[in-house]
Amino acid sequence: MDNENSVIYGLEFQARALTPQQAETEKIRFIIGTQFLKQTNNQIHLIEFNEEISTIKTSVFHHSAGEIWKLTSSPTDASKISTCYNSLVGENSCTMKSAILKLPENENHDTIENLEIVTKLDTSSFGNDIKTTEFHPTDANTAVTLTDSHVVLWDISETEGRAVSNIALEGKNNPKFTNGKWNPHQNCNQFSTATETHIKTYDIRSGELAWSIDQAHCQFIRDMDYNMNKLYHLATCGDDGFLKIWDFRQTSAPVFSRSDHSHWIWCVRFNPFHDQLMLTASSDARVLLSSAASVSSENLSETLITDDKEGLDTKQKLKDGPLQWCEHEDSVYCVEWSPAEPWVFASLSYDGRLLISHVKKSLKLQILL
Repeated sequence: MDNENSVIYGLEFQARALTPQQAETEKIRFIIGTQFLKQTNNQIHLIEFNEEISTIKTSVFHHSAGEIWKLTSSPTDASKISTCYNSLVGENSCTMKSAILKLPENENHDTIENLEIVTKLDTSSFGNDIKTTEFHPTDANTAVTLTDSHVVLWDISETEGRAVSNIALEGKNNPKFTNGKWNPHQNCNQFSTATETHIKTYDIRSGELAWSIDQAHCQFIRDMDYNMNKLYHLATCGDDGFLKIWDFRQTSAPVFSRSDHSHWIWCVRFNPFHDQLMLTASSDARVLLSSAASVSSENLSETLITDDKEGLDTKQKLKDGPLQWCEHEDSVYCVEWSPAEPWVFASLSYDGRLLISHVKKSLKLQILL
């Protein structure tokens, strides 16, 4: 695919943090965090895309605390985001920190302000290498921070986050967490982690291991995503260049596996509305929109037979594999679907280039009709 269906937004600084505004279901909005070595110059950009006239409106905020490595947004409160950032400590050292910030209700395009910190998360006793802070899918007062060695459950109802519990990673050769995500099913009581090449999922109430997938990939796992429309299905991706979908009730082999990228895959996302559509972002500078129709919740039958004037017309279902792609000029670390529009997605490359793209009309009609 050429990028003719994409709208481009360029940032002044490098960036690798992107999140949709999860709780905003009316407007198409994405949030970007920059990664500039001069700590005080970093910014957060709120991007609003008008699909009808293909224009972008932006609000820019300072993030003077440091360079942003990860952004997430609250699924229950559109004004709240979390940042994981590298902050300067003293003259010669840096440490990773995390905080919950609040977007302003009224937009002010005349001045660039710092966002209000509504909850500080003191992770110093759980490790300094913070991977992500993930809001609970339904409880606005709960979040998890994942460090390289701990899963920390927070009460974020006050200005100082209270660590309710924590789970320490145990194992030989000092293993480390690389990423994590809430399981939106199972009453949202499970938190899944990527532990180098393995998946470990914990019951957040007891701290016990609920289930695991050993050697899910042969190299580091970079990301994971749950299918919102189908129980037990988890997608993973990593440095081996594979996209895999697992049914975690039977972990001996993935139910779906493809290797269509030529380098590491950093991000994978199920479409929350049409889960046969999947996005992957890679350091081969490409974003792939792929079909996993054979294992999706919409896999009803191999063919649909309809009557027409000519007699029987057989319509093939969407085939598995790449459907379209977007080209960037640098490594792509993030790709996200819009919660407000099922056919719109955004991808961010390290050179600060954001592409807002559409699923091809022909694919949309094939799915809907």
